[in-house]
Amino acid sequence: MRIATWNVNSIKARLSTVLEVLGAIECDVVCLQELKCETDGFPYMELEELGWTCAVHGQKSYNGVAILSKYPLDDVQKGLSTMEDDQSRYIEALVMAETPIRVSAIYLPNGNPAPGVKYDYKLEWMEALEGHARQLLKQEEAFVLCGDYNVIPGINDSWDETVWAEDALALPETRQAFRRLRNLGLTDVFDMCDGRAHQYTFWDYQGGAFPKDHGIRIDHLLCSPQAADRLSGVEIYRKARELEKPSDHVPVIGIFQD
Repeated sequence: MRIATWNVNSIKARLSTVLEVLGAIECDVVCLQELKCETDGFPYMELEELGWTCAVHGQKSYNGVAILSKYPLDDVQKGLSTMEDDQSRYIEALVMAETPIRVSAIYLPNGNPAPGVKYDYKLEWMEALEGHARQLLKQEEAFVLCGDYNVIPGINDSWDETVWAEDALALPETRQAFRRLRNLGLTDVFDMCDGRAHQYTFWDYQGGAFPKDHGIRIDHLLCSPQAADRLSGVEIYRKARELEKPSDHVPVIGIFQD
């Protein structure tokens, strides 16, 4: 089973790009972030015609997350169980494959400028995600937390650590919160299956960042021990950034044995 995470940076503005990439990566499940559309405005028809089942938690103009699946979806939950939040940043569902697996689409707050109320919200959200992950782990089932975490985990995950040192994505408190989440017993799919330095998932539109490879790695898949037992590979689909109207993020794909 191929499970991807991808921040599409407006699904309506980039629908043709999204459809092209979905065809190319040949995934069974794709978790999308930053839809920038309301739930009712999601392009269900175009995706369902291609065989996708869609679970959507949208929001006008901002945020928004969705799960696309080639299998039926069950037990769909919108929002974290551990936090009341009026922003659409989390959706979770059970993928009813022959061997079921639970997935979530996460769009973690950016947090800039930091310090400030936006950074406080980011840390609050990360704490709530940690609490929700604790609850999921108690169920002892296979699950994958897929998303744009807006976290640069370490110094080898950006093209220049000094450029990002004061950014909310790389502040010590951010990295500590991300480590606490992983240290619950979750496996970082990229670290386990690849782990090379300077492999990026995001390049800014400004300053020729992509041709210069001035990127950062902020899109992650974290999985439970039961899912990690099935893990066999990972891919970062850089070709998505080369398209005519790309997102500034590219898909990250985890490969799991059925």
